[in-house]
Amino acid sequence: MLDSLKQYIHDKSLFAADDKILLTVSGGIDSMVMLHLFRQLEVQFGVAHCNFQLRGRESDEDAQFVKTSVEMLGIPFFQARFETTTYAEENKLSIQMAARELRYTWFENIRKAHGYNSIATAHNADDSVETFFINLSRGCGLDGLTGIKPKSGNIIRPLLFAPREVISAYARRKGVSYREDSSNASDKYLRNYIRHNVLPVLDEAQSNFRKGIHTTIQNLISDHHLYNHLLNKLKADIVKTQDNNLYINIESLQELPEVTGFLWEVLSPFSFNRDTCFEIASQLDGQPGKVFLSPTHRLIKDRSHLIVTKLQKNEHQQFYLDPDNVPQGLPFKVDMTIEDCNGELPISRDSDIAMIDFNLLQWPLVLRKWRAGDYFAPLGMENLKKISDFLIDQKLSLFDKENTWVMESGSRICWVVGLRIDHRFRIRETTRKVLKIAILRHAEE
Repeated sequence: MLDSLKQYIHDKSLFAADDKILLTVSGGIDSMVMLHLFRQLEVQFGVAHCNFQLRGRESDEDAQFVKTSVEMLGIPFFQARFETTTYAEENKLSIQMAARELRYTWFENIRKAHGYNSIATAHNADDSVETFFINLSRGCGLDGLTGIKPKSGNIIRPLLFAPREVISAYARRKGVSYREDSSNASDKYLRNYIRHNVLPVLDEAQSNFRKGIHTTIQNLISDHHLYNHLLNKLKADIVKTQDNNLYINIESLQELPEVTGFLWEVLSPFSFNRDTCFEIASQLDGQPGKVFLSPTHRLIKDRSHLIVTKLQKNEHQQFYLDPDNVPQGLPFKVDMTIEDCNGELPISRDSDIAMIDFNLLQWPLVLRKWRAGDYFAPLGMENLKKISDFLIDQKLSLFDKENTWVMESGSRICWVVGLRIDHRFRIRETTRKVLKIAILRHAEE
C-alpha cells in the first residue's frame, strides 16, 4: 500500500518532496489510513478537522478522536466548528453544499495562513466510481465521466488509486483506529444509494465490474486529454479575446461538425448552460442583434461574431467631471488639460483625444452611455443627427454601439467618445482656451 501510494504520487505529480501538505481528516477509515501512510512518508504535513454539528454528540466525539490521535503524534492540528444548518438556510443551500463551501473555504484559509502547498482529501477509487454514476444519472459531458480528479488546483487526492476494500484490508492489517460515520448507512443521499443498492447488484452480475469501470474511467481520462488538446487548437483559431470581451468567429464556428458541444466548452465558464448553447447554435444564420443571457454574462450575435461581455452592474451610470476633479471608477482613464490657443493649436487626429473650445463648455461635464433620442452635430456638419443613425454610419458592431459613451455639456452632447466631437464645440479662430480630453480605454478593468 505504501509503495503504491509513493508510485501514485510520482505518476500524478501530486506534490514535490519539499512541499507542505494539509491532510483533511474526518476520523473515518479513509482519512485515518491516509494519516497512517503519510506518517511513513518523508514529507511535512499538518491535519485539519471540521465539525459540522450535524450528528450531535457523534460529531463532537469524532472531533475529539481526531484531536487526540493527532496531538499524540505531535503533528500540527487545526479544527473548526461550523453552524452548518444555519449557514445552509441563510444561503439557501443544501446541507451537502453548505458543508462543502464551509470546509473548502476554511481549508484554503489554513493553507494560505500556514504555508501549506496542497490540501489532501481521502477520496478513494470507489468514490470515483460513485461519482461516475452520479454524473451519468444527471446528464454530463466527457469531463463528468472521468470521475474524481487526482489533482484540482490546490486539492490533491493521494488515495484515489485504492479501492475501499484495499483500504479496509490495510486498516485491519496495521491496526488503524477509526470511527464509523452513522450517516454512511443512510440512503438519504444519492451517493449512498448508489453505494448500497446499485453497485452491489452490478458486482453480483459481473465479478470484474468495478475493475472494468476503473479501466473505463482511465480510458476516458486519456480520451479527455486528447480532446482538450484538439479543442484548444480549435479555440485558438475561432475564439479571440479583446478588451476583456470574447469574440467567436461565426463562419469558422459553422464549419465545425458539432457546434453546440464546442459552444458549451467555450461558454460554460461564463455560466451559459447547454440548452442555451443549443439555442445559440440554432440562431447562427439569423439576423444580427439576438441577445442571450447567463447569470453573469451576455452574448450578442453580431454580423460576423458572437460577442460575450460581462453584465454591467449598472447600465445607467453617469459621472460628473470638471478640470480639477476626475472621479474614480470611470470605465476608462480620463486625462483633461487646458491649453492656451491663438488659433494655431494643432488638432489631434487620434480618435480618443477630443479638443474642444473651453469657453463654450458648461461645468461639470457629464459622462454617460448614449441613449435612444440623443442628438448631436457631428464635426463638419451644421445639422443635428441622431446618434443612433451616426453609429450605424460608423458600421460599429452591436457591442460597440451598446458600449458607446457620450460627454455632455449642459444639455448638449459635446463628444461621442472615441468617435467625433460636436461641431458646435469645435475650435475656431476666436478660440483662446482649449480643453484637451484624452482617454485610455478599459484602464480600470
